[in-house]
Amino acid sequence: MNILFYCPFKFDLNSKKISSLGGIESLNIDLCKELAKKKIFKIFLATHCKKKIEKKNLINIPIKKILDNKDNIKFDIIISSNDPNIFNRFKFSKKILWMHNTLSIEKSLRKKKFFSIIKNKISAVFVSKYLKDKTSKIYFFNKRIIINNFLSKKFQIQNLNYKRKKIIVWSVQRERGLDNTIQMWIKKIYPKNPKLNFYIYGVDKNKYKNKIKYLKNFNIHFFGRVSKDKLRNIYTKSLAMICLGYDETFCLNALEANACGLPLLTFGKTALKDYAINNYNSFIIKNFYDLSKKIELISNEKINQKVIINSFNKAQKYRLEKIVKLWINLIKKI
Repeated sequence: MNILFYCPFKFDLNSKKISSLGGIESLNIDLCKELAKKKIFKIFLATHCKKKIEKKNLINIPIKKILDNKDNIKFDIIISSNDPNIFNRFKFSKKILWMHNTLSIEKSLRKKKFFSIIKNKISAVFVSKYLKDKTSKIYFFNKRIIINNFLSKKFQIQNLNYKRKKIIVWSVQRERGLDNTIQMWIKKIYPKNPKLNFYIYGVDKNKYKNKIKYLKNFNIHFFGRVSKDKLRNIYTKSLAMICLGYDETFCLNALEANACGLPLLTFGKTALKDYAINNYNSFIIKNFYDLSKKIELISNEKINQKVIINSFNKAQKYRLEKIVKLWINLIKKI
């Protein structure tokens, strides 16, 4: 059985900065590699790459090549990340839309995706219950299936670190709530905890370039996008990660942080409402004042080893070896 994973981004299996790829790209690579390793199906990964690459039973093929030769290339199943337009080119393939993000009717019309969805017989895989509930029933998917995102092997650590440094982490690319958090830090946290550091990853540093030098005076540091190796390293040393949860469809960063024993500080909104458990793998707070008090408490108390262990245990439920079984069952039954 030929299975095509369609991921319309510019990367390939030989990308030099493969550990710095975005979530969707990383998920496609990891899942394809794991499926290819099983040798049950023939796995193809279509990306905007320059040439065909074959590694360990996985074939990375240029999107242009499959579009130019669609009549000569046959796929039993096509699994496309967020983009249903590819389904128009392959009439006889079974079709799965891997939904990573919200897709309102207005957005699907504007992005010219709506008619590709309703005119093809598509099954949808949602990365969370929240995303499934958020997606309109008007799309008339054949099936609506939840298969959660999974933990990259980059974050499958062996030994937990209980000797934590005075660091609070932010690693969400979106800035919503960050300015409020920074102001809260300057006014509430730094005056009482001058040795506590706030490390900000993922956010575009250019948006804060006029403030970066000033903010360092309050132990607020911007690092931009870094590799998963660097994130894992800092997660295993820090006290907690701020992930407010304004617009998360799953929040891979939260899972990766938990895998390193790093609990979340969150409002518990969107997909984190189902993932975050208060005083287990997370501390659910109500507002920014509540956030400041919780950070003070965490930074001044003895390290809570139980929360570190619980965070780690929560993440183990999402290991790739477990989630891949759900994908295999779906592919066999679709």
